[in-house]
Amino acid sequence: MWNYSEAVHDHFLHPHNAGPLADANAVGEVGSLACGDALKLYLKINDQGVIEDAGFETFGCASAIASSSVLTDMIKGMKVDDALKLTNKDIANALGGLPKQKMHCSVMGQEALEAAIRQWKGEPPVPHAHEEGKLVCKCFGVTDAQIIRAIRENNLKTVEEVTNYTKAGGACGECLDEISEILAAELKQKPLTELKPKPRMTNVQRMQQVLKTIDEEIRPQLAADGGDIELVDVDGKRVTVSLRGRCSQCRSSEVTIRNLVERLLREHVEPDIVVEEA
Repeated sequence: MWNYSEAVHDHFLHPHNAGPLADANAVGEVGSLACGDALKLYLKINDQGVIEDAGFETFGCASAIASSSVLTDMIKGMKVDDALKLTNKDIANALGGLPKQKMHCSVMGQEALEAAIRQWKGEPPVPHAHEEGKLVCKCFGVTDAQIIRAIRENNLKTVEEVTNYTKAGGACGECLDEISEILAAELKQKPLTELKPKPRMTNVQRMQQVLKTIDEEIRPQLAADGGDIELVDVDGKRVTVSLRGRCSQCRSSEVTIRNLVERLLREHVEPDIVVEEA
C-alpha cells in the first residue's frame, strides 16, 4: 500500500482550480484516456507574459489529480519563462513527495505546462513529442526522447525507475529490452537485460479490469434493487468505491461491499484485491 502525504490527500479530495477556463488563451494536453492518464491544462496569460489564471481537467488516479491541482496553484502569478523552469520534482516536492510508482503524474503536469506555453508562444509542440522521437512504448506512446529526458532530469538508474517516471514498459513489457539499452547508453554500461522484470498487471490494466467488472457484473445486480456504484480510486490492489442510490442508505452496505463487490473483483481481476467504501 502506498503512503500519500496530507497535501496529496487534500488536493485529491478538494482539488484547486478544477475545470476549464472560458477565457484561456493557452491549452496544453498530454496523455490519453486509452493509456489511463490524461491532463488538459488551461492558462490565461496576459500581454506581459504573466500567468493570471489556470485550470485543469484530468483523468487518472489521486496522484494525477493532486499533481494537476498543486501545479495550477504554483504557476499563478508566474512569468511564463519562470514557469518553464519548473520540473516534475518541483511538483512532487510541493505535494510533500509522491510514491515512486506515481512520479509519472508529476511528469505529466510538467509536460502539459510546457505544451500550453509553447502553444501561447506560437511554437511547435514540445521537442520530446512523438514527431521528434522514436516510439519505444506502443502501449503508452512513449518515445526514446521522453525516456532520455526523464533519465537525465531525474538521475534514473534502473528500468523500473524509468517505468515509474514515464510508464514505458508498464503494460505488455515488450519494450523493456529497448528501455534497458537506452538506459545503458545513458549510463554508459552494458545493457542489463537479464534484470527484465516478470510481466505483471499494471495499475492501468487493473483499473480497466475493475471498471469492466463494475459495469458488466456488479452494477446490474445493484440496479435490480435500485442501487448503483461509483469507482473512486484504484491504488494498487486497494479499490475505493462509493455506493449510490438505495445502496447508499442501506444498513448492510458493508455486506454488499464484501459479499458482492469485493468477491466479484477478486474473481474477475485479482484474488487479493481489497475494496473500501469512500
